[in-house]
Amino acid sequence: MGNVTSNVAAKFAFFPPEPPTYRVTDDEETGKLVLSGVSQDKNMEVHQLTTKSGNKVVATFWRHPFARFTLLYSHGNAADLGQMVELFIELRAHLRVNIMSYDYSGYGASTGKPSEFNTYYDIEAVYNCLRSDYGIKQEEIILYGQSVGSGPTLHMASRLKRLRGVVLHSAILSGIRVLYPVKMTLWFDIFKNIDKIRHVNSQVLVIHGTKDEIVDFSHGKRLWELAKEKYDPLWVKGGGHCNLETYPEYIKHLRKYINAMEKLSLTNPPPKELTNEPSITETKHNRCLRFRKR
Repeated sequence: MGNVTSNVAAKFAFFPPEPPTYRVTDDEETGKLVLSGVSQDKNMEVHQLTTKSGNKVVATFWRHPFARFTLLYSHGNAADLGQMVELFIELRAHLRVNIMSYDYSGYGASTGKPSEFNTYYDIEAVYNCLRSDYGIKQEEIILYGQSVGSGPTLHMASRLKRLRGVVLHSAILSGIRVLYPVKMTLWFDIFKNIDKIRHVNSQVLVIHGTKDEIVDFSHGKRLWELAKEKYDPLWVKGGGHCNLETYPEYIKHLRKYINAMEKLSLTNPPPKELTNEPSITETKHNRCLRFRKR
């Protein structure tokens, strides 16, 4: 049944840029991995991570010297890392956070084929890298999911109980609900965010445009209503699906949210009984989204 679900997802939900906008190469001087075709940044590190399915996914860590938190960013389904560079640089500077992002299996220079379950394995590998390579704890991570990226984001958020926060940007209730206004969750649906958000313990910020032409505004409203721990949502008046970053209130509201999470981290530290943190595997700008019927 899982394979059927993955096949449904692959047919209408994944549109990796062809050709990819970058390649991964070795720097001749340092021997480190770099993204060719992308302006180099001395505070950006490139990783190739092996996932549970055996694919090798590309991840980039954008370091801010004074960061308190790290955004683990899952992008939309019609972009790759090469197209996200300018946004990551802006977010790092304005929010004073580290950013860890990655390309799904089959995107950019990541190997394998895109599927719903592969996105889950991808984000798990990236999360484990943050823990093992950078020593970053759950309570220092804010998961950020844009559009289809809300799927892997809520997959992780529903399993990790001490995350600092979750941002859902133009998020979907589920894959089928983008195409059809179904009332109940069907067994073959994908990215069943409507069910998973009920299990998220972190403060959830929902950002959605009121004129979203791809994922109706009702998706964002319903996700916010279902969240247990709600943060003031940002409903961008007149905003579409792929242009919310161009509105001044976008970065202003995100900065306000980051500041609130910093205060929360001081007043609400994680319970002492949860200090031992296992890895996830041990616990058993118009290219952000496309959907089409086939």
